[in-house]
Amino acid sequence: MKKTIVKDSSVITIYISNMSEDVWPFIQSISNPYVRQTEIIENTGLAEHDLFSFTGMENIVMVLPKPVKEKYIKYFLGLSGNKNFKILTPKLHTGEISKDIVSDSQLLDELVSISRRYTRVEFISYTNSSQFLHLVSTIRERGVVIHTPESPVEADSWTVDFFGSKSGIRQLSQQSGIQEPDFKMPPGLISIDIENTAKMAAKMYVKENGIVIKTNKGHAGAGLLIFRENDLPKSYNECVGTILNTFRKETYWNKFPIIVEKYIDPAVTIGGGYPNAEFKINKNGRVEFLYYCAMRISASGIFKGVEINNTVLSDQDTAQIMDTGFFLGEQLASRGYRGYYEIDFVASKNGDIFVTESNVRRTGGTHAYHLARYLFGKDFMYDTYILTNNLYPIKKSGPAEEANKLFEILSPILYDPVKKEGIVITGTRLMEQNYLGYVIFGNTRSRAEKIEAAMDNLLAGLGSQ
Repeated sequence: MKKTIVKDSSVITIYISNMSEDVWPFIQSISNPYVRQTEIIENTGLAEHDLFSFTGMENIVMVLPKPVKEKYIKYFLGLSGNKNFKILTPKLHTGEISKDIVSDSQLLDELVSISRRYTRVEFISYTNSSQFLHLVSTIRERGVVIHTPESPVEADSWTVDFFGSKSGIRQLSQQSGIQEPDFKMPPGLISIDIENTAKMAAKMYVKENGIVIKTNKGHAGAGLLIFRENDLPKSYNECVGTILNTFRKETYWNKFPIIVEKYIDPAVTIGGGYPNAEFKINKNGRVEFLYYCAMRISASGIFKGVEINNTVLSDQDTAQIMDTGFFLGEQLASRGYRGYYEIDFVASKNGDIFVTESNVRRTGGTHAYHLARYLFGKDFMYDTYILTNNLYPIKKSGPAEEANKLFEILSPILYDPVKKEGIVITGTRLMEQNYLGYVIFGNTRSRAEKIEAAMDNLLAGLGSQ
């Protein structure tokens, strides 16, 4: 007799944390095997931040690359109050988690079994990679009806890599100049081989005293070169040789398009020099604004975190970046993209604001946005000042022991729901690489900065004997 499955009438959301898949061809092209593996391990640690994208939600299954410590799960649930919340992991993590799930028959069967118990099943992911879409197809082949509200259909999936690439967004900017004058990028060119790229880069550097060189789709500072005044020889021939030697150290420079653009000295008074806005395109094609922020960028161009509050930009600058962001969203939506996207800017000292890139996926600030929405409501940008850091360096120490000490050390400044201030730790796995992630909420910018300074002092002794 066939067993009847009694289905739960509610919705189950299954989330795949697949950060590395967003730049998988790039990761595969990193020459040094150690550096390549380090990139995958770092993305594995960053995956714990994703928990906070689902703060306060019910019926969530998250598939993460590696297990999360029980103590940390309890910390998250104590803050979020999530119900029916489950984390699953594949037996083996290669970096392509969607493929790892398909190869793990036990995990795949569990996801199918969970899906069959609910009347509506929604599969979503960090990025709409080809590997994720294949996983969705594999589960559908089992006869399970699943929905993908944050994904384009297969025929429109090209939008992810095209508009999320440095060359794709530059092409759109060039095509849209008349229609949207504010959608402008720093003067630059797209090249396809290192010899010619070195020549055009050297000529631009000698003329402009600064250039930025980007591979088509790098990640977290990898695949990005910033040369300011006096960083390169002023002699054209010597400059060509220096740039060419730099390219030859990494194979990915010869594998993907290269973008060379004028270096813009950032105006820190405008969104910290690097404004940003994040949006989401819903399944019906409607573009939804989420938040704007100032990105916290290191001198070498590495993204560290965000600063969110309505005061980080003037009304005029806010209007410009939001208009540009909505314009990009309309272009994406009309071509079938669905899901999250952001647009990055650099503000010049003459007041111009240039687009630098777009990431067509969830971002390094998405988890902070959802956490803030849960704790403070839709007006969070007016009710709290947010500082985040996804890769805060800590002293070398015994990771497992130090992770246990962390909550005790930071207890004086942990988030207090009564005062509505404090620090939220967004993951402990990164401590294995001597980093920590956090989100700080303060009633004012000054208060947020004081909490961050207090954290610095408290963590100064972490790892000391």
